[in-house]
Amino acid sequence: MPLQGQTRFQHNSDEKIGVLLTNLGTPAAPTRSALRTYLKQFLSDPRVVEIPRPVWWLVLNGIILNTRPAKSAALYQSIWTERGSPLRWHTEDQALAVSEKLQQQLGEHTASRILLRYAMRYGEPSIGDQLAQLQ
Repeated sequence: MPLQGQTRFQHNSDEKIGVLLTNLGTPAAPTRSALRTYLKQFLSDPRVVEIPRPVWWLVLNGIILNTRPAKSAALYQSIWTERGSPLRWHTEDQALAVSEKLQQQLGEHTASRILLRYAMRYGEPSIGDQLAQLQ
């Protein structure tokens, strides 16, 4: 079955299975600018903050994004490691463990047909980018 938006599908190609492990998200770096980008994306989602959009836009852009990124960056710096954000590297480790378990359980030939990626709802790697890689 072709993926949505895929124009050329070859029926004689080996079937692949895409698995996308997702997590909420994390900033790209423990810096003020990275936190501002992350907080704007996260807090702009109407499923996260259920306040009328015009009011929330003023609060978010007038207050929160001018004060919170610097404070949050300091907190993130205290937990950041050489591998980056703990949430990101724990997610990477989980994806690797799932991939290894699939190889053990299914054998290398079958497991090689499974393309496993991880993505973040907010931040990077994004779900859209990872879905594009799976295509």
